Amino acid sequence: MAFNNTIGMHANTNKDSARIINKKDSIIELVECPRDAMQGWHRPINTDTKVAYLKALLKVGFSVLDFGSFVSPKAIPQMADTKEVLSRLDYKSLQTKTKLLAIIANVRGAQEACQYEEIHYLGFPFSISETFQRRNTNSTLAESFDRVKQIQQLCQAHGKALVIYLSMGFGNPYGDAYSPEILQDWAAKMANLGIKTISLADTVGLATPAQIKEAVQELIPQYPAITFGVHLHATRQNSKAKIQAALEAGCIRFDGALKGIGGCPMAQDDLVGNMDTELMIDMFKSKGIN
Repeated sequence: MAFNNTIGMHANTNKDSARIINKKDSIIELVECPRDAMQGWHRPINTDTKVAYLKALLKVGFSVLDFGSFVSPKAIPQMADTKEVLSRLDYKSLQTKTKLLAIIANVRGAQEACQYEEIHYLGFPFSISETFQRRNTNSTLAESFDRVKQIQQLCQAHGKALVIYLSMGFGNPYGDAYSPEILQDWAAKMANLGIKTISLADTVGLATPAQIKEAVQELIPQYPAITFGVHLHATRQNSKAKIQAALEAGCIRFDGALKGIGGCPMAQDDLVGNMDTELMIDMFKSKGIN
């Protein structure tokens, strides 16, 4: 499929962007996602390398580190050693303020992740596209929502926080029904479960800056107790416009990966990767945003 990389937007001045963030009385929360970068890597990455890399990242000062996943090794072979990696991180001794996030796809994975004191966040990918949810977690939307309910109960019982990724949040390549109202409806359902962090995921890089801005600025005022973030995939040509759109809408939580590595295999486009962390940091600095 063809991606429209030419859609731009009018950028606010640096002063306007800083004003938006200051009004939220918060700093930018950067979520670094080495798990997303590594899981699609074609060659196996040895455990020693993963541990060394994650330890280095934990010294940087990111708000959150999406470090691994508790999913079937048949589905994601690259993450089969997540438990060993975690045991070797020696997380407490690093005295880092960065919180660990692990991705889970079902109740069993959540039960495993909840046993680790070091893990603060559990992330569940909830696609608002029926087709993609079946492909990604082998479950229907109804079954997945039931999983979310159970996982939220587990998180509450174990002192964890559940992050919901509303994937295919801006459309899908399968012809499944999509509209801003569908996105709003699923966000409302998650809010009713007491979810405190919801990330809008541009899973295959379809989103336009206008879509991102509209979605974020519609949701934030409705749910002041929820932190809305964005997990954007993009090309070099449209990365800055997408970040700017989320900023202008008041977003303070951004997912990224160093060098823009990774992204969804479903994109079928090598140029559509994760949002480049370094690019985001440079943009925020240029706007005077902490």
